[in-house]
Amino acid sequence: MAILDSRDQWHAGCAATWPDVIERCVTTEAVLTEASHLVLRGGGAAEVPLDFLLAAGIPILGLETAGQRRAAALMRRYADIPMDYADATLVALAEALRITQVFTLDRRGFAAYRRHDAGAFALLP
Repeated sequence: MAILDSRDQWHAGCAATWPDVIERCVTTEAVLTEASHLVLRGGGAAEVPLDFLLAAGIPILGLETAGQRRAAALMRRYADIPMDYADATLVALAEALRITQVFTLDRRGFAAYRRHDAGAFALLP
């Protein structure tokens, strides 16, 4: 949650990139759940990520059954990384919406993940 924490080492880079990508952002409920847990674990208020996304007008999407099946298949495929459920939902959503860029600091995972067309994601910031 570097974008929310000015003390985070990645905050400046995230904050600089954010205005250029905010209009194109979407996320999943699983990512929000994970973010809320991380903020709470760090001593913050669990609702901060939700408030942030709502204030920014970023759609928070759930996956239909086909998307859930794709997420499960992705988790099996990338078990060696490993791919968690939140990441799997993002990749499944990106495939469904034909999104090729991901705003993430998870370079290890998202540098390895490939879309169903075998294309790599462009990683931001």
